[in-house]
Amino acid sequence: MTGAPPERLYLDRLKTPIGEALLVCDDDGCLRMLDWSDFEARLQTLLRRQYGSVELVARRAPASMRQALKAYFDGNLASLRAIQWRTGGTPFQRKVWKALCAIPPGKTESYGGLAARLGMPRAVRAVGLANGANPVSVVVPCHRVIGFDGALTGYGGGLHRKRWLLTHEGAAFRDTGDAQDARV
Repeated sequence: MTGAPPERLYLDRLKTPIGEALLVCDDDGCLRMLDWSDFEARLQTLLRRQYGSVELVARRAPASMRQALKAYFDGNLASLRAIQWRTGGTPFQRKVWKALCAIPPGKTESYGGLAARLGMPRAVRAVGLANGANPVSVVVPCHRVIGFDGALTGYGGGLHRKRWLLTHEGAAFRDTGDAQDARV
C-alpha cells in the first residue's frame, strides 16, 4: 500500500456456496478485505490494525467485482484475476501475497515450496504467517497452500471452506477429514 491509509471503507455482503462473504472496498473500487460473516469481529479487528481509525460504511461493492466473484463460484476460475485489490501489510507480506497469485486454480503449493520460490527456503514459518495474514482470501488464493505431504492445513475461514475451494478448483490434496470442521 502506498500513501495515506483510507479514512473510509465500504462493506458489502455477498452470498456464496460457502457462506456470506464480507467485501471491504475503498473509494477506488479496490478490494481491501474479503472475510466471512461468521468472522466479522475478526474483520473489524484487522481493519483497525491495518488502517487505524477508519469509518466502515455499508455500500455495494463494484458490480464488476461482485460479478467476478459470482462467476468464480459458478465455475469460471479465471474470473478472480479481474478483481483489483490493495492491501496494507509489510513488504514481506505483500511479496508473499503477490506470489500466491502465481499459483493457478487447480494447483497447490506447499509452504516450503512457496518459500523456496521466493528465494527464502528457510523462511517457511514466516511464509506461513504471511499466508495466514492474507486479508483478501479467495482472490489472493492462500487456500492453495497446503502441507508438504499434500494435507490440508489451517485456513482463516475454516478448513471446510478450504476443502470446498480446492475441490471446486479440482486441486489434488490429502483430506485429513477433520470432523470438527465439517461444516458446509
